[in-house]
Amino acid sequence: MIVTLIVICEVGFWVLLAAGLAVRYLLRMPRTGLALLLCEPLLEVVLLVVTAIDLRNGADAGWKHGLAALYIGYTIGHGHRTVTWLDGHAAHRLAGGPPPVRPPRYGRARARHEGKVWLGSVVAAAVATGLLLLAIRYVGPDGETDSLWAWIMVAWRAAGIHGLIALSYAIWPKKPGRNDRTEPDSAVPARDPEHVPDLPVRRPRKDEEQV
Repeated sequence: MIVTLIVICEVGFWVLLAAGLAVRYLLRMPRTGLALLLCEPLLEVVLLVVTAIDLRNGADAGWKHGLAALYIGYTIGHGHRTVTWLDGHAAHRLAGGPPPVRPPRYGRARARHEGKVWLGSVVAAAVATGLLLLAIRYVGPDGETDSLWAWIMVAWRAAGIHGLIALSYAIWPKKPGRNDRTEPDSAVPARDPEHVPDLPVRRPRKDEEQV
């Protein structure tokens, strides 16, 4: 039941997201679209309540409860960034808004971006750990909680691997290739590639002026 509910919540997340963006930009109903987007956290609340009820009814704490905790943590850690990214693209394509700002690809700016994304994984692992510890305490010392402890290790192992990947961009910053257009490493806007810079005016020499 828990696994089925996780699948339903995942599908419901994308359905609510698509419906909220469509209502917000296609139907020009921003408040209704925002209300649909705000309903997404309710899916995680439902999953949390059902998981707690399942444990309360005597179900053995197993991998499905750990998976539910990781799903809730991931949604909290990365859900807002995903919604913001898709909202920017929807506003650009459906409502004529400005093009969304692309994440940096090179240098220190890319390293900082990867670090911020990694913080979302840390938040996800922390939330999952908190939920799993509550479940372990709820089950008590006489219950079987080895799988829940194992999922805590899985959460932090995933965050650690992601952290090493993010750190690699700081240690070995990615550089643009020969055919790639260089990107600014700050908030200064990039130069328009179609802009032709003004060439300096050549002043005639004195002997040319006499001629």
